[in-house]
Amino acid sequence: MSKVTTVTVRVGDEDLIFESGRMAKQANGAVFAKYSGSAVIATVCCGEAPKEAPDFVPVSVEYNEKYYAAGKIPGGFLKREGKPKDKEILVSRLIDRPMRPLFEKAFGREIQIVPTVVSSDMIHTPDIVAINAASCAVTISDIPFNGPIAAVRVAYLNKEYKINPTFQEIPEAELDIVVAGTKDGITMVEGGAKEVQEEVMLGAIAAAQPVITEICKAQEKMRELCGKEKLPLMKIEAEDLTWLEPIRECAYPLVKEASFVKGKQNRYKALDEVHTKIEEKFKDEISDDEKKHAQLLKLYDDLEYEILRSSILNDGIRTDGRKTTDIRPITCEVSVLPSTHGSALFTRGETQSLAVTTLGTSNDEQLLDNIDGEKNFSTFMLHYNFPPYSVGETGRLTTGRREIGHGHLAQRALEAVVPKKEDFPYTVRVVSEILESNGSSSMASVCGGCLSLMDAGVPIKKPVAGIAMGLITEDEEYKRYEILSDILGEEDHLGDMDFKVAGTKDGITAFQMDIKIAGVTPEIMKKALNQAKEGRIKILSIMADTLSEPRPEVSELAPKIITINIPEDKIGAVIGTGGKTIRGIADQSGAEINIDDDGLVTIYGRNRSQAEAARDLVNAIIEEPEVGKIYTGTVKKILDFGAFIEILPGKEGLCHISKLSKTRVKNVSDVLSSGQVVKVKLTEIDRMGRLNLSYVDAQDENSAEDKKE
Repeated sequence: MSKVTTVTVRVGDEDLIFESGRMAKQANGAVFAKYSGSAVIATVCCGEAPKEAPDFVPVSVEYNEKYYAAGKIPGGFLKREGKPKDKEILVSRLIDRPMRPLFEKAFGREIQIVPTVVSSDMIHTPDIVAINAASCAVTISDIPFNGPIAAVRVAYLNKEYKINPTFQEIPEAELDIVVAGTKDGITMVEGGAKEVQEEVMLGAIAAAQPVITEICKAQEKMRELCGKEKLPLMKIEAEDLTWLEPIRECAYPLVKEASFVKGKQNRYKALDEVHTKIEEKFKDEISDDEKKHAQLLKLYDDLEYEILRSSILNDGIRTDGRKTTDIRPITCEVSVLPSTHGSALFTRGETQSLAVTTLGTSNDEQLLDNIDGEKNFSTFMLHYNFPPYSVGETGRLTTGRREIGHGHLAQRALEAVVPKKEDFPYTVRVVSEILESNGSSSMASVCGGCLSLMDAGVPIKKPVAGIAMGLITEDEEYKRYEILSDILGEEDHLGDMDFKVAGTKDGITAFQMDIKIAGVTPEIMKKALNQAKEGRIKILSIMADTLSEPRPEVSELAPKIITINIPEDKIGAVIGTGGKTIRGIADQSGAEINIDDDGLVTIYGRNRSQAEAARDLVNAIIEEPEVGKIYTGTVKKILDFGAFIEILPGKEGLCHISKLSKTRVKNVSDVLSSGQVVKVKLTEIDRMGRLNLSYVDAQDENSAEDKKE
C-alpha cells in the first residue's frame, strides 16, 4: 500500500485537510480534501503528447456533485445523476478561470480536472473545497503548472468579514464573494452583494489574501512531500523570424490605420484588407508555406496588441476614438414587444440586449434539487442567450457554459432588488437575447433586464445597471497604467484585467473580476472600482430618462394574482369535501386557487375579473352571517310554511311565509320559485344557530336606500 500524505491548514473556523496516496492512485494527481463534514475527491489526468503544441491550453474542468454525499437520492424518473446542473457548470468555471492561465501551452496535452463532491454536511459549501482540491491535485501531479492557486468565500456579516461562511450564514450576509489567487496576489473575484460600498468589497478581498497565501503554502508542502516529477514540455525549436522584419515594417502603419476605423465590422474589414494587401505584396516570401502563414498571423496579432496598448498608454485614445473614461452612446427603449408582459431594448455602442420579462404563477417556480439542503423553489430566474448572429457568424443555437455563466452574473445583479415572494406573489423570468455584441453583453443584460422588469410592473427596490472595466499596464511595477470604462471586445482580449460591476446608485449588487497578470495593487483596484461607480451612475441616469421607476400596475397581459388570509379553521370549508368547494370556485370564476396550511389563499386569474370573482366567492364562504344585513340569495327549497334560501355558500336560512310580504300570502310558490335569486334580510340568528330571513322586495330596498340618504 502506498504512503498516505496529509497536510492541514486552518481556514476560518475549520481545518482544511489535504490527503493523497489512498484514493484514485492511477490518476496523474489525486487529492482527497476535507473541510469539516464536506469532502471532495479531485483528480487530474492528461492525454498523450501531440505532434505539435496547440496555440491554446486544452483544459477541461468537470465539477460534479453526488447526491449520496448528502444522503439523498436524485429526483425524477432516472434515479442517477444526469447532465451537469447549472450550479456544477458555474463551479467548474470558478475552478477553470484562475487555473487555466497557469498551464503551459508548450505542454500541449489535453488536461482534464474532475473534482467530485462525495460528502456534504449541508453546512459548509463544497465548491470552495473543490477549488482548493483541484489546485492541489494538479500541484502534486506530474503536469507542469505555475501554481498553486487557492480560494475562499468571504461574507460581510454583522459588520465583520467571515471566511468560509456556512449555508445558513450566507443569506444573512450583506456580501458573498469567492476570491481566488496565488500566494502573491488575487486573480479572480466573483459574487453578489446587497448594495455594499466599494470599500466593503476592497476589504473583503484584502481579508481573503492572507488565507489564500496559507492554503497555497499547504499545497506547496504537499508537493514537497508527495509531488511527482513534472513531465517535460514540448521542445519548440527557435524559429527564424528575420524574414518577417520587412513585412513588419511595411504592415505596421497599415495595421495602425485600420485599427482605428470606427465600427467593429468596418474595423475587421479594414484589417482583412491590410492582410490581403500584405500577403499579395510578399507572396513570394510566404509562398504556400503553412508555417510561414501561421507566423504571419501571429505577427498581425502582435501588431494589434502593441498598437492598441501603446495608443491607450501614450495618447489615452482607444480604437473607437474614446478616452479611457468614456462610455459608448446608450439608447433605451421599453414596451418594444406588443404581447409580452414587459420588454426593453438596451443598446450600448455595438452591444444590444433585447430583454423580456414574463410573470407567472407558483406553478412556474423552478425546483432546485441539489445537495445543499432540502428541495426549494426559485421565483426569480434570468436566462441569457448568445446566438451566433450577434457577432455576424453562423453556428449552432446552444446553451453552453458561457451562456449559463453570463446569465448567472446578470441574475445575481438583479436578485438584490427583486421583491420577495410574500411581497410580490409572481414567478418572474427575464430572458436576455443578445442581438449584437462588442463588449460586455452580460452587463447589457443587467441594464435591459432592469428596464424590462420595471416595464412589466415588478416593484423592484431600485434600478440596477452594470459596466465592464479593463486595465492596460506597461510593466510589472505598474508605474504606468490606464483603467478603461465600458471595454470593447478587443480591449477585453488584449487587456490585463476584466471586471464587471453591477449595482444601484447606492451600492454594488454583483461583481466579477479576472486578472491576467500577477500582483495588481489595491490602489489600482480602488481606482478601478471608483471609476466603475462613476460609469454606473451615468448609465443609471440615462436609463432613468426612459423609465425611472416600475409601472404602478403589472401588465394587463400578465395573470392577475390576489392573496388573502383566511382563518385556519375555515380552510376546510373553502376546500370542501374531497375538494368539491374549491373546484366549484375554480369552475365558476375561471381562476386557479391555492391554499397554504397557514391560511394564505393565492388566486391566479388570466384577467382581473376572474381573480376578483374567485376572491369574492372565497370571502363569501368564510364570511359570518350578520344580523340586519341584506343578502342576495338563491331559493333552494320551497315548503308549505316557507322557503330555504342560501345567502352565503353553504349557509341557508328560512324565510317564513309570513315574511314574504306585508299582506297575507296564500302559497309560497305564488311569490318564489326554486332557483330564483332574491334579496333577503337576516333578521335573527336563534340560539340554535338557525338563520331567519325576511323577503326584501324592490320597493322596500328603495325605501331603505332613501332613508340612508
